[in-house]
Amino acid sequence: MKHSSLEDYEKVQAVLAYLYENWRDQPSLEDLAAPVGMTADQLQHLFTRWAGLTPKAFLQALTLDHARAMLKDSATILETSYEVGMSGPGRLHDLFVTHEGMSPGAYKSKGSGLTINYGFHPSPFGLAVVMVTPHGLCGMGFCDEGGQAAALYDLQRRWPNAHYMEDSAQTAPYAARIFAPDKWRDGQPLRITFIGSDFEIRVWESLLKIPMGRAVSYGDLATSIQKPKAARAVGAAVGRNPISFVVPCHRVMGKSGDITGYHWGLTRKRAILGWEAGQLAG
Repeated sequence: MKHSSLEDYEKVQAVLAYLYENWRDQPSLEDLAAPVGMTADQLQHLFTRWAGLTPKAFLQALTLDHARAMLKDSATILETSYEVGMSGPGRLHDLFVTHEGMSPGAYKSKGSGLTINYGFHPSPFGLAVVMVTPHGLCGMGFCDEGGQAAALYDLQRRWPNAHYMEDSAQTAPYAARIFAPDKWRDGQPLRITFIGSDFEIRVWESLLKIPMGRAVSYGDLATSIQKPKAARAVGAAVGRNPISFVVPCHRVMGKSGDITGYHWGLTRKRAILGWEAGQLAG
């Protein structure tokens, strides 16, 4: 029986939610498969194909102990990543991103005079709404089936004066590349455009330097931009990151290593971290 990527994610999402509610009980495959109407073998195959890890290995990779272990080393990793630049050897999630900030005038005018094309595309994490300008990718978020209007509005309200046009032909090449790891290292930079304040852009640039498989705290990020006392303001800027996944705000954890604070939902944040763990394992 074949499933679309969206149907796959809906089943995986339900399994993830169950795992994070019941992880201490170490549920069996049968316990996980029954609620989504699958056999244990079917779920094992689907989940492993989706995440690159078995459900058991996925759970182990995403325990809070693992998050805390990642966070423990983050200061050194973050410092190293600044020294070696964006193409450092430890950064598997290097999309060869090249970025620029939109003019201050476009930011202050809330997008007036700017045309933004958008489209909805299947992804490993539900439907992705992708937004592009002639300069590159400027926005991306996620939603479940039926949540398209809310997800679109969430991004549009950041630049309410822009002109929006639905054009999946323009956005499809971005979606196809973003979620295909084999296309991350083809030597052609993925162009993204930041539309935000100077402070926000500095924070988002710092997010780009967090290696896959590592995590940082808000305090780490504040220190990295020479604002060690601005962790709260940094946290607010992380929450306003308009380009989810590509700009990896999902790699920011609470001070104690807790997996908290993701605009598109904690289940999705855990799913993305697990998917990345699968890429590293592969």
